[in-house]
Amino acid sequence: MKVILRQDYENLGKIGDTVEVKRGYANNYLIPKKIAYPAKPNFVKMVQEEIRQKQVRLTKEKKQAELLAKKLESISLTFPVSVGEGDKMFGSITNQDIAEGLKKEGFEIDRKKILIEEPIKALGIYSVPIKLHPEVEVKIKVWVVKE
Repeated sequence: MKVILRQDYENLGKIGDTVEVKRGYANNYLIPKKIAYPAKPNFVKMVQEEIRQKQVRLTKEKKQAELLAKKLESISLTFPVSVGEGDKMFGSITNQDIAEGLKKEGFEIDRKKILIEEPIKALGIYSVPIKLHPEVEVKIKVWVVKE
């Protein structure tokens, strides 16, 4: 049975592709889960409209992310921390701490979008990347200073 994919699906194809699958797989899985439509002319038009709407939505989200990135570029967060001998920090600064610091500045950023490989465990100035959109990434300055 031929179906038109409504979304990208691993091992089958991308959105809008017409693929041949077994009838049971189409009727019992792909169509009920709204992953695909039967390959009929009226459904082709529906998929094309869905693709157009998705592109409009993604463009709008990208513009919003770019505006937010411009605002975030000027942000600098300062974290005063307790230190011991040799300026060794007690604890660390994690992406959760940075998200809370941004929240205090008025920005609601999900901690999962803050891309630090490891928690910050030393005093200094750090450039922390934040991925706001698949195509938009901004870096903010994080200052870790003595308390």
